[in-house]
Amino acid sequence: MAEIGTDWRMLDGVATAWFDAPSLIEAAELAGRILEVSADVAVDVRATGVRARVGSDDVAEAVSTAAQELGLVANPAGLQQLSVVLESPDPDAVRPFWQQALDYALDEEGSLADPLRRDPALRIRPTTERRPLRNRIHLDVVRPTAGVEQVELGEPTGPYGVCRTDPDGNEVDLVPGDALGESPGTADWQSVFSAIACYRTTSPAQQRDLAAAAAALAHDVGFPLLVDLRPGLVVLDSGKDRWEKDAHGLALEFTDLAARLQAAARDLGATADPALPRFVQLFLDAADVPAVRAFWLAALGYTPDRRDWNSDINDPRRLNVDLVFQEIDLSETERRRQRNRIHVELAVPSDLAQARVAAAVAAGGRLLGESTGRWLVADPEGNELVVTAHGRSA
Repeated sequence: MAEIGTDWRMLDGVATAWFDAPSLIEAAELAGRILEVSADVAVDVRATGVRARVGSDDVAEAVSTAAQELGLVANPAGLQQLSVVLESPDPDAVRPFWQQALDYALDEEGSLADPLRRDPALRIRPTTERRPLRNRIHLDVVRPTAGVEQVELGEPTGPYGVCRTDPDGNEVDLVPGDALGESPGTADWQSVFSAIACYRTTSPAQQRDLAAAAAALAHDVGFPLLVDLRPGLVVLDSGKDRWEKDAHGLALEFTDLAARLQAAARDLGATADPALPRFVQLFLDAADVPAVRAFWLAALGYTPDRRDWNSDINDPRRLNVDLVFQEIDLSETERRRQRNRIHVELAVPSDLAQARVAAAVAAGGRLLGESTGRWLVADPEGNELVVTAHGRSA
């Protein structure tokens, strides 16, 4: 793509823009206008705005025009994209394991990507460095029970009986989800840490109407529902744990809202696909959880979970993977010294990259290396983050 205007940035090869909006209602209205421009756009509707990812200059220009007509302004500071990188001496050996665990698709470069473009990509890169001990970073993946039961990754281990290990020793907790409740009124919903319902649609107009109906229902009760639109699909998502009262802090039972959302989707003729819900998060082991957590809050621009007892940190727009922290046994000295085989990459607009790196360093990070448009930073305990700068043109 050529120059695509000040609203847009290229993140991981995709033209991306964020438009601030005052509520879910206005955000859904812009989403409906975007679907009129192109049915192939990935649109994420939030109570604070809309993220759009497009494939051409013409579509980007039309989306910007639609936003301007609605009085919504682009905010590039809201753009970032997290991915997970796994280093292996034999990428071909570990790739099938992760493809099956995540139910991801293989791209042309040998990386694994969420077909729904919601959860973080997993990039598998070769290394000759020997790192035999357990990582201090692992993934949690939650999928519907039927999908977990179909994987052939060996017998699960660990205290909860959900841990699987790839040929290099990298771990994933593959957790079976459950129905949100026993009522037929919420039968379309899965509890996969988030409460999620995925609806197949037959036209952009049906998508638009379902997004608008969902936004209106959620807005009426003040719930910050996540509404993601993909070709032929609408995903309704509570966000991690936010279907629980202590997590959302509102005077409502989420199952009541879920039932109204389900009824609206069915009335519009949308069909639930119970196989699609998925939730992915990153777990970091740390000797000093507050110090490591403070680094990642600053480096990623995240916010802490509202519950004091919970270590989670979240993207304020709920567009990127959650991070969770747990204490490591201080006696595991060698494991704490070993470089992880897994690290995080953060793509941000080029005009924001240096400020993000500076924030990470100010929060206790160490700058380990720098090249054009790329910075390697370690947190206080050596977990690595690569910050990459992305501009307005390809």
